[in-house]
Amino acid sequence: MYKFNSNTIVFDISASTQNAQTDGPIESMIKHRTERHTERSRSVLFSTTVTIILFISSFTFAQVPAGFKPVKDTTAFKQKMEAQSKLISTLESDFTQEKYLSVMSEKIISKGHFHFKKVNMLRWEYNEPYKYLIAINKDKMFIKDNGKVSKYDINSNKMFKSINEMMVNTVQGNLLNNKDYKAKFYENEKFYMLELSPLQKGAKDFLKVIQLYINKTDYAVDKVKMIEPSDDYTSIDFSNRKTNQPIADEKFIIK
Repeated sequence: MYKFNSNTIVFDISASTQNAQTDGPIESMIKHRTERHTERSRSVLFSTTVTIILFISSFTFAQVPAGFKPVKDTTAFKQKMEAQSKLISTLESDFTQEKYLSVMSEKIISKGHFHFKKVNMLRWEYNEPYKYLIAINKDKMFIKDNGKVSKYDINSNKMFKSINEMMVNTVQGNLLNNKDYKAKFYENEKFYMLELSPLQKGAKDFLKVIQLYINKTDYAVDKVKMIEPSDDYTSIDFSNRKTNQPIADEKFIIK
């Protein structure tokens, strides 16, 4: 799946957007820790949205995570995951995001809703505590913040193109066979847990590990946790999932 990052956190696309816009809000958050809580919350919302959109890679732990054991037949798991993903033409869900930053005294809790539709259409929308929206419609990306809409051509920007490919591959179940990433597979009674490692140094500098918790009942992603080298993290829990329900194409056009 999407406000996915922080300037010191995860894979930051602020460097790309800054060429087209003014400095991103995360810089303001880091430089002015004593600013009022509302401004800091908005900064975190922007940064973490970028992180989810990337839904990207990680540095794999050397040991088995507590409460899990290695998956014995990873080939069977991947085949099942991919088969289930191919059955999905649309997907929507509520989400609750928890963001921890060591420079802040409290966690930031955000809530929202996302929509996905084949082929290559996605809408990730924050509703609490602030309104923020990011959408991908084939080769276009839209970001709406404070009532202002920015539009980008994905194919003209290498970073946006990478984000788009990562999101679509994740939702459609193609990420497991992506040669740019190394995966480890674990399980317990309720979940499969994937740890994805980037093979590119640039990604390793920003993200220590991303953990995907996949429900064994329907092979859907129930939770994503992204941990940074500083041990700051973003955790997103999904709920009220609906699959293969009609979603109008207009949902992915932001005005």
